[in-house]
Amino acid sequence: MSGSSPGRLFIGGAWTEPDGGHYEVVDPATEEVVGLAPEASRAQVYEAAGAAAEAFGPWSRTRPEERAAILDRAADLVQRDFLAHAEVARAESGATASTARGMQVGVGIARFRRYAKGALEPVEEAVAPQINEAGPMGRAGVFGALAIRQPVGVITCITSYNNPWANPAGKIAPALAMGNTVVVKPAPQDPLSVYRMAAALAEAGVPPGVVNVVTGSGAEVGEAAVDSGDVDMVSFTGSTAVGQRIAEVCGRGMKRQLMELGGKGAALVLDDADLASAVAGIGTTFSFYSGQICTAPTRVLVHRSRQEELIAALTAYANRLTVGDPRDRATVVGPVISAAHRDRVEAYVELGRKEGARVVAGGVRPGHLDRGFYVAPTLLADCTPDMRVVRDEIFGPVVVVVPFDDDEEAVALANDSDYGLIDYVWSGDVARAFRIARRLRAGGVGVNTVGRNMEAPFGGFKKSGVGRDVGSYALHAYSETQAIVWPG
Repeated sequence: MSGSSPGRLFIGGAWTEPDGGHYEVVDPATEEVVGLAPEASRAQVYEAAGAAAEAFGPWSRTRPEERAAILDRAADLVQRDFLAHAEVARAESGATASTARGMQVGVGIARFRRYAKGALEPVEEAVAPQINEAGPMGRAGVFGALAIRQPVGVITCITSYNNPWANPAGKIAPALAMGNTVVVKPAPQDPLSVYRMAAALAEAGVPPGVVNVVTGSGAEVGEAAVDSGDVDMVSFTGSTAVGQRIAEVCGRGMKRQLMELGGKGAALVLDDADLASAVAGIGTTFSFYSGQICTAPTRVLVHRSRQEELIAALTAYANRLTVGDPRDRATVVGPVISAAHRDRVEAYVELGRKEGARVVAGGVRPGHLDRGFYVAPTLLADCTPDMRVVRDEIFGPVVVVVPFDDDEEAVALANDSDYGLIDYVWSGDVARAFRIARRLRAGGVGVNTVGRNMEAPFGGFKKSGVGRDVGSYALHAYSETQAIVWPG
């Protein structure tokens, strides 16, 4: 691939040999080695942060048009090598070929394009003039003010394994557009795509030190990328448990945070819902990246009068899905990311059985596949709100069903969660659905859809995160607001 150096870190604009050697990146579908990823030392992470700090001043003063042009060129270069990028993403993440192309690399390109435009968005906002009487603070006068968004500084971007293109691009592109510099620490399971992204940015003309990528198979690299004294902000996508540990370190250093954490999306299926629409939406938990997505509608709350009908329809849907090799066009459900994660998901299904849930679909490892980390789409019925399978984020193709008797109970059940990322409401009465949506303690609510508006703010209530990004909200997230006041 143009400009890249496989197996090396990217620090200060140079491809750098790792102090800790390399570790294997494994294809979750075949268990074969996809490539070798570099093991950075703590010192090398600090070197990367130092390079980003040194580059920040000049980069933050570049003209927005220059930053926009670089991001656009990066999108062109990723597009040039689209199929090769998609193949690596598929192999290291286990995504189906269509997901790797459309939802991973394709969305990554779209985000670079979006924030090329974002670099040109106004950063000044006029504040209404204020009339001040004479007093201890000075003479009477009319005082004008501007609120100006300024770059934060050096931002550590720690990305998730479930989308090795869209997730890093969604952090790097708006951060650069606002004039920040970045240290990117990809998920250990599938970091190869992020090095390809860094190579495209370098070829596009990003100055040395503006983008740095460091990797490691353990926790040390991420810890160093958070605790470095050169880092001003941490943007993290991942589990709530890891997010809490990062937040503690950020708190000690008063570092800014953007946290997109776990979810246990409630899908409220009301008595007047279109079940075909609800099943298609809920079914994405099975069919989209094997349920390894924080926004998945994994917790189905259904009106008791529709419960058996919905369970039958979801069971039929799950049983129709082809589980297998993601390279096969017929495959809908590929593997989960690792053997350890497959075992974790299976342990939750077994826990559900012990808690009294009824397994009506899946629940056993697919028998026709002798290699790979596969979990069959699984549906658990007869669930109660206190079960751990209902309360915990499983992060796999597992859906739980809990009945309710009226709208009040549905809202109470939905809000009875540590999480609050995205919930969903299905109803034939849109006004009723909107009234319920307004009462849900979640950062987003889909009404009769699991679709997203990619300009709408994205983030969570409660333990699902801190802050909002996507669209122009990401530009706000990667900036500080400065006030300038003057006498009229």
